[in-house]
Amino acid sequence: MTIVEDIDPRGTRHCETSALGVLLRHRGADLSEPMLFGLGSGLSFVYWDSRNLDFPFLGGRVKPFELTRNLAANLGLDLQVRETASPRKAWENVTGAVDAGHPVGLQLDSYHLDHFTTKVHFGGHVVALYGYDDRSALLVDTDQQGGAVSTGLAALARARAARGPMTARHRSFTLTVPRDAPEPQSRIVPAVTACADAFLHPPIANLGHRGIAKAGKLVRTWLRRTDDPGRDLPRAALLMEEGGTGGALFRNLYRDFLAESAESVGGPRLRTGHRLYTEAAAGWTQAAELISRAGATGEERYLTEAGDLLLGLSRLEREAMEELSGLT
Repeated sequence: MTIVEDIDPRGTRHCETSALGVLLRHRGADLSEPMLFGLGSGLSFVYWDSRNLDFPFLGGRVKPFELTRNLAANLGLDLQVRETASPRKAWENVTGAVDAGHPVGLQLDSYHLDHFTTKVHFGGHVVALYGYDDRSALLVDTDQQGGAVSTGLAALARARAARGPMTARHRSFTLTVPRDAPEPQSRIVPAVTACADAFLHPPIANLGHRGIAKAGKLVRTWLRRTDDPGRDLPRAALLMEEGGTGGALFRNLYRDFLAESAESVGGPRLRTGHRLYTEAAAGWTQAAELISRAGATGEERYLTEAGDLLLGLSRLEREAMEELSGLT
């Protein structure tokens, strides 16, 4: 088996930051998962519903791979991305990097991976690959999915070739840290303000603080939105808390990023932002509990409580982001 040396196969809570951590540690840059998430301006919100969805989707981060692009741009990293319609060429892109001694990030549909216990299609899943032979590949996934795992090459090929929402064309990528790359601490403020500005000025009402307010109004209708509330509402709540989000729909990760940033950079705005996001994270966990309870009992009053809570979270997060947008 061909294996990249000096790999720290440390899975964390979220797939994209887990993979980024593997790639960057191999290049000598060891950043915490919250710092990777925050420096990539990863926090967001989207409420999405359409005729082809079985149930509304709540997302708490920027779209797949945008975090990676943001992080690379903010830290001056050399990001090499390869996409192709050819499965053969796609595999050559991976083996070429591993043979040269570099781990590779892959975006794929987690449904097809052998080690995934929950069979749900998600085309925005990201893993790091650091070894292979003629039958299987060595991957690093989240702690929840086993951390350092292996999957068969046939399953990996299906996962990479999948088409549908959030998928990419056999996307693989590598990262290099240039010698003149800026210190991560110096890039905290630009990352925070970019995230805050996007959250405060979303182009459509489904995104940012406006999206949270919209969710606060529509979540009250969820018992009528599904034929199986005992399945769909608890599942939505589970995804908010345990679907690779780090808890509280990514708010725990951003809270911890702000705490680390306040310790490193200092300043009253970062400390205020951290305090407000500590409150917001607790509120999102409470909202998930209410949504799950509504599904289990069929009682609409829990969704009314969740809706009121989300409207309050929209105001709270807007206040936090207004404070953070003023960083200099």
